[in-house]
Amino acid sequence: MSAQFPIHELLAGRWSPRAFDERPIEPGTLKSLFEAARWAPSSNNEQPWRFIVASKEQRPAYDRLCACLVEGNRTWASRAPVLILSVASLNFTDSGKPNRHALHDVGMATENLLLQATALKLAAHPMAGFDVEQARVNLKIPSGYEPVAMIAVGHPGDPGILPDRLKQRELAARERDQVSGFVFSGEWGLPSPL
Repeated sequence: MSAQFPIHELLAGRWSPRAFDERPIEPGTLKSLFEAARWAPSSNNEQPWRFIVASKEQRPAYDRLCACLVEGNRTWASRAPVLILSVASLNFTDSGKPNRHALHDVGMATENLLLQATALKLAAHPMAGFDVEQARVNLKIPSGYEPVAMIAVGHPGDPGILPDRLKQRELAARERDQVSGFVFSGEWGLPSPL
């Protein structure tokens, strides 16, 4: 799929594969992913993101993260050498008041992480398919924090390793909504001249 309008190749090249090679990821490379997340913008510079990470070299921790995945995701994500859970701090540090932008800001930090992974020729796939309550318990997440998304990270793998249904999805053309369907002019539903 090509972009409808010109965008940076890093953005056009980012996607969420399911086929992972099991080669480990170097610690320095992981540090670069989290450094990219660190530079994301956030409301009031709150930086409400937290990440729980484990590689297969840290087997008990990795298994705790993997156990939180729904079965459909576990079948392919368990090949990734690194699993990450993004978590949002729900309240502002200085006032303790709810931060209604926390999930948005964690999403931006996660996108920075995903783009850095793309720049490093890694595969990264964020997932909503995990048990939030199990994550709270397994990973000892305190109150005031919300598990957001699980992310599998690794080197791209051979789609042939996937079950047929997932292999077809892996090899299918990427699809995106047209800009005209989600950009409005001045009010909801009024098509933009863009």
